[in-house]
Amino acid sequence: MTARPSRTPSDSHAAPSANLATTFNVVRGGEPHSTEARPSDGAPAHTTASQQEQRRHDLSPAIVGVDSGLRLVMEQVEMVTGSDVPVLILGETGTGKEVVARCIHERSNRKAQPFLRVNCGAIPSELVDSELFGHERGSFTGASDQRRGWFERADKGTLFLDECGELPLAAQVRLLRILQDGTFMRVGGEELLHVDVRVVAATHRDLQAMIEHKAFRADLWYRLSVFPIRLPPLRERIGDLPALIAHFSAQAAARFGIPRCALSDAHLKLLVDHAWPGNIRELAATIERAVLLGRGKYLDISGALGAILLPSTASITAAGSRPVAQNEAEIDTTAENSILSLNEAMRAHIENVLRSTHGRVDGPFGAAKLLRINSHTLRARMQKLGIDWKQFRCQD
Repeated sequence: MTARPSRTPSDSHAAPSANLATTFNVVRGGEPHSTEARPSDGAPAHTTASQQEQRRHDLSPAIVGVDSGLRLVMEQVEMVTGSDVPVLILGETGTGKEVVARCIHERSNRKAQPFLRVNCGAIPSELVDSELFGHERGSFTGASDQRRGWFERADKGTLFLDECGELPLAAQVRLLRILQDGTFMRVGGEELLHVDVRVVAATHRDLQAMIEHKAFRADLWYRLSVFPIRLPPLRERIGDLPALIAHFSAQAAARFGIPRCALSDAHLKLLVDHAWPGNIRELAATIERAVLLGRGKYLDISGALGAILLPSTASITAAGSRPVAQNEAEIDTTAENSILSLNEAMRAHIENVLRSTHGRVDGPFGAAKLLRINSHTLRARMQKLGIDWKQFRCQD
């Protein structure tokens, strides 16, 4: 949708695994479906508690934990969907910030309009203005045509600014202007343009600490954080693990065309005891890996977790009761000597994966697939590190 010129330019692990196992077969997830129509202009503005409860249940096919670990989040989403105020979603990496942003859009009056996601951290600093606001032909070397930016393309819809904390200060100034009055200029342009865009931003960084260090503008923080929503990390949602595991295992089984498999209580305990620094994203990858390793017969949770845990990580975890050194004088030389070199850690990691794949390197169930590298690259690295895949194949 083309932006229109503005007429008046202006300045600018508490839950026991036994209890979790009883709810493992509860699947809160599946294929997306259309949401209910919003009330007409003549309908009452208020909603009853039962209506709000029903609407939270309508979100369940897309979001796991609507009635448990994410109940407060869903209540906040319900509060903000009826307005156009900016929303700032805060949470660690992998907690599902984009899923919540899409939910806000799909429950709003803009649901029929575009929802566009921009990863601010992936845009080179010299191209941020062009990507967000567009540019005119000839505005810089290589600008052979006029180009609309993300704000113009999201006109009437929602623009999701993921990792907004990575924006350079110069771009933050222009973002502040468009949040204030919806106006901007393309790079190299002279015409003031106006767009109607709902902004949902997200970050895993501590923006208030960045403000103190002059890395993020305080005035932009005030504009973005009109309605902040904090997403809890997975370690605070252990009660949702059974439903999440069932959801991701069903997805993976359908994707790979293999039967769904049940999860044993012992394997559930392994998942409950894991720290999950990568949160939901890490869990999804682990379950997908377990489905592949199990080859449609079982979920190989031990192998899936073993493929992502280095021996050095395990030794650090085992020594978790020891305080972390705060300065050079506190460093324990014995611990320092026990740290693996990079090649040693790489060798141990590859051997761990080969052990879980029974020596298989290529194919959909091979080590290269799990490590997400080319099989030729993996074989070359194995040769350099002196790893013989045959010794792991013999264990099959």
